[in-house]
Amino acid sequence: MREQVRVACVQAEPVVLDREATLDKLARLAAEAASEGAELVVFPETFVSVYPSSTWGSALAGWGNARAKEAFAALVRSAVEVPGPAVDRLGEIARTHAIWLVTGVNELDPARNGTVYNALLYHTPDGTLALKHRKLVPTNHERLVWGQGDGGGLRALETPLGRIGGLICWENYMPLARFALYESGVEIYLASTADDGDEWQATLVHLARESRAFVVSPCHFQRAAAYPADFPLAELLEGRDVLGRGGSAILAPDGSYLAGPLYGEEGILYADLDRSALLEERQRFDPAGHYHRPDVLRLELTTRAADDHGE
Repeated sequence: MREQVRVACVQAEPVVLDREATLDKLARLAAEAASEGAELVVFPETFVSVYPSSTWGSALAGWGNARAKEAFAALVRSAVEVPGPAVDRLGEIARTHAIWLVTGVNELDPARNGTVYNALLYHTPDGTLALKHRKLVPTNHERLVWGQGDGGGLRALETPLGRIGGLICWENYMPLARFALYESGVEIYLASTADDGDEWQATLVHLARESRAFVVSPCHFQRAAAYPADFPLAELLEGRDVLGRGGSAILAPDGSYLAGPLYGEEGILYADLDRSALLEERQRFDPAGHYHRPDVLRLELTTRAADDHGE
């Protein structure tokens, strides 16, 4: 890891179910973060263009519910095809501001577009899509929305800033998924999420202390008022205000907070990551180094993406 790295953790509301307007907003926020010196800018889980709140997502279980079908179709229409024009736009934003850009999206494979995935896209400062990670296991009502991911992006990227990798929301509770990142040497651990509960903060502290890495966790912020008037399940939002209150944070390798948590509003958190903090904390505990016993415990990882073998 480089001696000093400035990161930006974005807590913002998408323009719900409007991909192009959300990308416009993302571009403005990325420009703001870059103007503050951020070299890595991270957006929340499925920022483009909506996280399917349980307030309405559970309605997708209704057999033959016409409005639920319409809501799912609207989510699909606002999803991001990989590869595709939206991915190119994200690359252009990263290139314009010379930043590493990590974005949560609802993803479609244009060759097989019947399934939506929850994905993180990593763009380099030259605009290249360097990594795509699909959430391995959707949680609870999410299983009505997303397909299961694969191991294609389950690693840390070697970058000039340091080794960057991450997991999405509750797959951070999967010990072997975390260890896959540890074995690939993660130094800046991304934990994009929609979990706004108080308990999530305890999870972030544990992630930092276990990984002995910096943790950047942008959380989805969402209000009922952000939904379009013609949203098919609008009646389920009546009388509601905040559907996702946020809780974004940046933590040091000892589990202390460098910024946040931020609740109840949009904002960008910044932190300057100091490599010496990482080195100091790994003296006592290095999960894939001197505090590992590969002669006793081993992880077998299938890293091929499902796209590579026709599944």
